[in-house]
Amino acid sequence: MTLSFDVLGIGNAIVDTIARAEDDDLLQAGLRKGSMTLVDEARAAELYAAMGPTTVISGGSAANTMAGLASLGRAAGFVGKVKADDAGREFAHDIRKAGVAFDTPAAADGAATARCLIFVTPDGQRTMNTFLGACQALAPTDIDEGAVARAKVLYMEGYLWDPPGAKEAFLKAAKISRANGRKVAITLSDSFCVDRYRGEFLSLIRDRVVDIVFANESELHALYQTGDFETALAALRAEDGLLGVVTRSEKGCVVANGASALAAPACSVDAVVDTTGAGDLFAAGFLAGYTQDLPHERSAMLGALAAAEIISHVGARPQKDLLQLARDAGVLEYVRVSST
Repeated sequence: MTLSFDVLGIGNAIVDTIARAEDDDLLQAGLRKGSMTLVDEARAAELYAAMGPTTVISGGSAANTMAGLASLGRAAGFVGKVKADDAGREFAHDIRKAGVAFDTPAAADGAATARCLIFVTPDGQRTMNTFLGACQALAPTDIDEGAVARAKVLYMEGYLWDPPGAKEAFLKAAKISRANGRKVAITLSDSFCVDRYRGEFLSLIRDRVVDIVFANESELHALYQTGDFETALAALRAEDGLLGVVTRSEKGCVVANGASALAAPACSVDAVVDTTGAGDLFAAGFLAGYTQDLPHERSAMLGALAAAEIISHVGARPQKDLLQLARDAGVLEYVRVSST
């Protein structure tokens, strides 16, 4: 990568397979509604066989966020590992077509490109089952020091904490970013992910490895082990120098630091079709504003607009021009398209 980026994302490169399901279907398959579960290749094949008609779309949390940023006119890059197979080529094609720079070399052998089997219930909730496959081959050698150093914000997903090599890549990139005076952001990804790595995530925050944390309510509750939102928010605000961005579904979001806590509303939608990627696209909108030095309130509005677009259809990549939507909605009277 030779470009400079508003945001460089590092995450799992995954191809999503999405199907409609009823709550009873989840029970029959032994799935916990709303969860993300890591599965092996055999379990992935078993679940795929149980799915009805499917939609196949490239995904991955940080990759979705980068696609959203590109749709909002920001310069975005992505680092993630695929195999040189059909799914890997599809992922690479899709993310580049979205306007995101993607140069991570594909693995020639080893496990297949990762896929996530997503069951979407009538209420729009998604239950995810992820076979990490080639994602687990992401290593520190895949980190381009120059690309990280030139990114205003380094954005990483909590799911990276599962494979040891990816965790090392995460820490290497964060060190480079901080050494160059850049900002490091993490999304906590999933409450079950937080349960697995609570202590390590808190260390990232308290050791000032990360500057910005994105979370939803359940992830925030899991991080601070409390069911009370105000108590969890107070704990987040007590973290020295941290900017916390907490989404609350239809209740909007809260942007908080030690000095203030700003509540911003969600955007209304006619119908919630699929919540897959809502948090990813909220982060895209917020970072699009943040990297332009917009007020937090305006950045939150961008996040809400991007999230509303995503939940109105199946799949976690934008189907409309988010920059034009923002202009049409008056969220941005004018925004420069990044030329970096």
